Amino acid sequence: MASQQTTDPLPQAPSALAGVRVLDLSRVLAGPWCTQTLADLGADVIKVERPGRGDDTRSWGPPYLKDDAGADTAEAAYYLGANRNKRSIAIDIATAEGQDLIRRFAGEADVLVENYKVGDLARYGLDAATLMAQNPRLVVCSITGFGQTGPYRDRAGYDYAVQGLGGLMSVTGERDDLPGGGPQKVGVAVADLFTGMYASVAILAALRHRDATGQGQVIDMALLDAQVAMLANLGANYLCTGQAPQRMGNAHQNIVPYQTFACSDGHLILAVGNDGQFAKFCAIAGRPDWAADPRFATNADRVRHRALLVPQIAEVLERRPRDAWLAELEAAQVPCGAINDLAGTFADPQVQARGMTVALQHPLTHQLRLVASPLKLSVTPVSYRHAPPLLGQHTDELLREIGCDEARIASLRQAGVVS
Repeated sequence: MASQQTTDPLPQAPSALAGVRVLDLSRVLAGPWCTQTLADLGADVIKVERPGRGDDTRSWGPPYLKDDAGADTAEAAYYLGANRNKRSIAIDIATAEGQDLIRRFAGEADVLVENYKVGDLARYGLDAATLMAQNPRLVVCSITGFGQTGPYRDRAGYDYAVQGLGGLMSVTGERDDLPGGGPQKVGVAVADLFTGMYASVAILAALRHRDATGQGQVIDMALLDAQVAMLANLGANYLCTGQAPQRMGNAHQNIVPYQTFACSDGHLILAVGNDGQFAKFCAIAGRPDWAADPRFATNADRVRHRALLVPQIAEVLERRPRDAWLAELEAAQVPCGAINDLAGTFADPQVQARGMTVALQHPLTHQLRLVASPLKLSVTPVSYRHAPPLLGQHTDELLREIGCDEARIASLRQAGVVS
């Protein structure tokens, strides 16, 4: 199976964020997803973790990484998926010495990312105002469930709850009047992932401003805000009409036919995006009369009369095998597709050709395969420099970089400040 392969060290092309240091005090998914994106683009990301425990997701298994003998390690796949290209240092920020270490790292950092509850870091003297007084060029990105303001600011924020509160579950899942209808979450934690991606964009914008003016700033990122923003066209539908969209199963709110259909031996996706494509589909289906029917001639007509048209399409498509339909539809450039499980996805020749897996050397196994970054830059490509680190793997290395000698490192470790 094709993948991008890297072993350390390898010569690297120029990195867009080379020289940018990110102090990562986040855990779980939204923050780590943001910082992994920055790390892939070349930033030096220092992942600060709790001694003895580390990021919560280290234990969110099974599945776990397997060693070369095939035995489970303590590294959960969940953690591995969001923490490559980082260096890990384990610091107890509840101690005065730990807080001093964080301030020293922040003094040399360009960016700090954290997802503590509102006000928590102020208890340790590590809030944005304190750190930016020391380093005015620092960009501080705070990620919370509901933001630094508003009546929910003190609530803990979780992706699942935000998918519900933010409207996503009201438009995801089968129609309420059909078997299996009712609210449904998305299969991956998209509110976290949306927020991580928006946070990455905001940080890059803040760095550009900082480079032009010398002034850092605070970024207030909220899962709920990102989820509401990602309602996109459905949010616009509601704001324009005052009518809340409902669950449509695998159908599209604004385009017909744009959904899954059963064939004689499986299912396919038919995603007709315009009237010309619809006419081509009708010819392949042996029903050119549909394209001429005033009830179906335009997409607006088809949306209005979907209850009449869709059952007719379903009846035709179920007569033949899936691959036979796909071959004809693809040849005519009518948008369509198979529905893969993840084994099918990673075996797909296009996914392989695009290099969407990467193999990394890991301390516990000869080769670790991960999902690759989708970012493809012609001059400053993504680089894969480090496997997701073991807990505290780089503690000594990073402490030396801020001037700690071996005696000081040993003293901090003996006191439980670092591990």
